[in-house]
Amino acid sequence: MITTRFAPSPTGYLHIGNLRTALFNFLISRQAGGEFILRIDDTDPERSKPEYVDGIKRDLEWLGLHWDRVEHQSARFERYAEVADQLRDKGLFYECFETPVELDLKRKKQLNMGKPPVYDRSALSLSDAESDALRGDRAPHWRFKLDQSRIEWTDGILGDLSIDAASVSDPVLIRGDGQVLYTLASICDDTDMGVTHVVRGSDHVTNTATQIQMIRAIAGTVPSFAHHSLLTGPKGEGLSKRLGSLALRDMRGAGIQPMALLSHLARLGSSDPVELRSSMGEIITGFDLTKFGSAPTKFDEADLVPITAKYLQGLELADVAEDVAAIGVPADKAEDFWTVIRSNIATLEDLGNWWALIENGATPDIDPEDQEFVAQAMAMLPEGPFDSTTWGAWTAEVKQATGRKGKGLFMPLRKALTGMSHGPDMGALLPLLQKIRR
Repeated sequence: MITTRFAPSPTGYLHIGNLRTALFNFLISRQAGGEFILRIDDTDPERSKPEYVDGIKRDLEWLGLHWDRVEHQSARFERYAEVADQLRDKGLFYECFETPVELDLKRKKQLNMGKPPVYDRSALSLSDAESDALRGDRAPHWRFKLDQSRIEWTDGILGDLSIDAASVSDPVLIRGDGQVLYTLASICDDTDMGVTHVVRGSDHVTNTATQIQMIRAIAGTVPSFAHHSLLTGPKGEGLSKRLGSLALRDMRGAGIQPMALLSHLARLGSSDPVELRSSMGEIITGFDLTKFGSAPTKFDEADLVPITAKYLQGLELADVAEDVAAIGVPADKAEDFWTVIRSNIATLEDLGNWWALIENGATPDIDPEDQEFVAQAMAMLPEGPFDSTTWGAWTAEVKQATGRKGKGLFMPLRKALTGMSHGPDMGALLPLLQKIRR
């Protein structure tokens, strides 16, 4: 059975980059009838917050990415300690005593000498007495001792990859303050939870190489890895500084529809065109990881608005009845209101403005050269209530009386009634107008 996982850190709210990883893992598991695990990476007690855990779950539920079970890494510290002891017994886990300042100086020296900034393993040459003396003065951190050979695997997106472990620093797995870091927790969890496929960003490729060695060291089964491209802004700029503004909860608040967002991300960066899907089932069926490329993928949040608008146009009143009722539309007018308005909204947030116009009337927008014409036409407008024939009969009468036709006839009247130069068909909108400002 295919088992995937999404392992967010509850140190903030989910953003568009997180979602791409979560979605790919979810789709792979659902295609195969497998299991999708939500694994909360809460090993950092200082930064992990319960409200962020709640926010992560709320965002995933909003999108329909339902997990099969939840795991918390903070509940597995005993297991991580067991694995750390196993690695020590095998001579693959060693303590180091350099401070962050000392490590930084080493890196700078290596770079100045034209060498890669790889940890020099000087801790391995310390005598027991030297280690004891340092241990009394500072808390050690622990590194995994890599086998400095080539690490090779076939990536689900990037193809055949090979990394020389000698060019990579031995990864720190436990900090000086005792905090277990992501790499150790992740390989333990993936092994114990039977994770078969891992999809994540291409910035994790080097991590994957070291994790493959570590999984083998604890006699685990190496999952199939796939690394998707990283998202950039519409001009190719990095998103790292903008991710806060691309939080999923903000998109939800702005009225972006889940199906629009999922349809977009499930195709963005692949050889398939981005097309609106009507259901999660359609997205799952059409998803193909092999069609994604390695090039950075441009993401423009503005692209979500027309997709959301197209999605809304296909909905029936029953799909949005609560939203329509929430802005005060009476039940007997809801069907006509939605039928007329749905093709003229970008998000559901626009509904309120249209109902305000219908209920309270609009401030007329009249060009100076049209003032006399509009005044004459408005005097000819019959008293309500209006029906589907009112607009046609009225404009025909005005045309006969003024000689105006085409845009010169219809546009000034639309602007006078709605204050806008665009909108629904006036023949359908006019019967809804409860107040007209003359």
